[in-house]
Amino acid sequence: MALAVRLRIGHDRRVDRTARLALAVDRQGGRCLWCGRRFGPLIPPTTEHLVPRLKGGPSIAANEAAACPRCNADRGHTGPVDWLAQCRSRHGWAPQASLLATLLNALDVELDNVGGHRRAKRYLSGQLRRCRSGQ
Repeated sequence: MALAVRLRIGHDRRVDRTARLALAVDRQGGRCLWCGRRFGPLIPPTTEHLVPRLKGGPSIAANEAAACPRCNADRGHTGPVDWLAQCRSRHGWAPQASLLATLLNALDVELDNVGGHRRAKRYLSGQLRRCRSGQ
């Protein structure tokens, strides 16, 4: 519940991108969502959209995670569940599937609360189904 409450600031358009990125870094313990590398001067955090903007994903805190530049660029518009699988099989990384599931569920709750974002909701529903089935 605390995560959902903290994410609500994301629909306040006065909250700037830097503050939303700082929130994502904090909630992920200062590590990249995908590869787990710790952020620092040589590995700066970047904003990663869980539901890509191309798929209707809004730029709100609930849809934003922190990723290193390499992971953000490599993922592109690949869905989060597919990218999670690629991180494991192709790269041998151990991303936290439970954290991704928590973030996707929090985004689902946020979009239900504010309404709208039909394209993002459809895309997110598919990702959540795949996440729950272990794909």
